[in-house]
Amino acid sequence: MNTFKSTLLLTLMTLLLLGIGRAFGGSNGMTIALLIAGIMNFVSYFYSDKIALRMSNAQPATREQLPRVYAIVERLTQKQGLPMPKLYTLPDNSANAFATGRNPEHASVAVTQGILQLLDDEELEGVLAHELSHVRNRDILTASIAATLAGAITWIAHIGRWGMIFGGYGGRDSRDRNGGGIGALFMLILAPIAATLIQLWVSRTREYEADASGAAMTGNPYALARALQKIGAASARVPTFASANTAHMFINAPRISGADFASLFSTHPPMAKRIERLIGRDHI
Repeated sequence: MNTFKSTLLLTLMTLLLLGIGRAFGGSNGMTIALLIAGIMNFVSYFYSDKIALRMSNAQPATREQLPRVYAIVERLTQKQGLPMPKLYTLPDNSANAFATGRNPEHASVAVTQGILQLLDDEELEGVLAHELSHVRNRDILTASIAATLAGAITWIAHIGRWGMIFGGYGGRDSRDRNGGGIGALFMLILAPIAATLIQLWVSRTREYEADASGAAMTGNPYALARALQKIGAASARVPTFASANTAHMFINAPRISGADFASLFSTHPPMAKRIERLIGRDHI
């Protein structure tokens, strides 16, 4: 069901992209919108992992540095028939983890120093199973596409606003053909907001799915629920900071650096809701 919801939401976002492109440039606008989305999707697909790891200051980790993580990930990947991902560590005292990569063959999993100190082996296994579920479900690709489409819609709306000001792209004749300037203005304002909300909805849906898949992978939903409860409490004391471009990847929503529109909303469901879905109540 969550996969269907994600597909539906991405379809809605694509239609929104085509609609705003057509509204301010006719068929040419649609072509430009698709071209922009295609280029950005290409970059996201092949380089999102490298970009995310670099932005998060993640460092490659050896077996000697992360013996617990290596042992758990090797056991889980062998059990699920998945390739062994590259493992990274973040020099951060907050408790968090994330996975990135376009497919299981090109995956990376990163953990903070804080999460290693906070969780016992069962809880850490639950977190790593959650991250491997993101990899198996190709959620990183889904999130990259959602972010790309949202970015393209925002970019086209920005160009459209300037076009309306100077009477060029999306100027008076175009506005007359499409129901007048007031309707076009509302579309310019609301389309980026709608795109961002859809992007966040996709992210939240995938988190629920990864929780369920991770719990099934270990056969121990209570361990993941305990981990989520500990991580949620620890984040109130020592939060993780990230950019709006990488916030969706973490197991716990980080604080978004800078004044960004997306920072007004959460990329993750409330921790209590996630725990309730796992064990039937909102705390251990």
